[in-house]
Order: sequence, then C-alpha cells, then structure tokens
Amino acid sequence: MELEKYIDELKAAAIEARKFASVNAANFTVGAALLTKSGKIYTGCNINTSTLLFNVCAEQTAIVKAISEGEKEFVAIAVCGEEAEKEYDRLLPCGTCRQLLAECNPNMKVIEFNKTQTVIHTVKDLIPHSFDI
Repeated sequence: MELEKYIDELKAAAIEARKFASVNAANFTVGAALLTKSGKIYTGCNINTSTLLFNVCAEQTAIVKAISEGEKEFVAIAVCGEEAEKEYDRLLPCGTCRQLLAECNPNMKVIEFNKTQTVIHTVKDLIPHSFDI
C-alpha cells in the first residue's frame, strides 16, 4: 500500500477527530487517524475523566474502533494535539500507546505533524524494546 497518497487525508482526519475529545481535567485535546491495510481510516479522540484514573488516548480509541469492526492489519497512524495547525508542537504517542501500537504492528508508520512539517517514524523506532511475550 502506498502511504503517500493517504498522508493528507490522515492528517485532516486526525485534526477533525480532535474536535470530539472529552477533556474535563486535562484540557488538552488529541486526535488520531488509523489507516488499515484494507484502506479504511478509523479515527479517535482522547477521553479524560475528572479523576484522571480512567483516561483513553486518541490512538487507543482508533485502534479499538478498528478492531471492533474486524480490522486486524494496520499501516499507519497520524496523531495531533491542539497545536497541529501551527508551526510547532508535533505530538507523538505516549508510552502506553507505543506499546499497543507495537503489538498491532511494529512496522506501522507513525505520522507526527504540524502546519509546516510532517515526520514519519516506525513504531519500532519509537519503542525499540517493546514488551513481547
């Protein structure tokens, strides 16, 4: 699958998904857009509770949605924070999400971006020593 033709669509979908975030306590919205091998895109936003004991990251939301719809093979994920449309503040997945992504596909591409830059990593570059049973 040629990732290049999906990058702009993934970035736009992540920005749109961020608008649905529920961030009572953290007050920082995140959006993600996950591309499957079948060519479908699943989006997710972060969901925070006031206790901060139960939080769901945007990447987790997108992955759960895709898996619950029968998807098992993932190609790329774009992730953005509130400043994605400015010239700074690219955002990468947290450690927990990096581990989850590694278990889905360590060769998956992770797209971090802002208004002027797009940087693509592999999951295994972001978490080279992920846990594996």
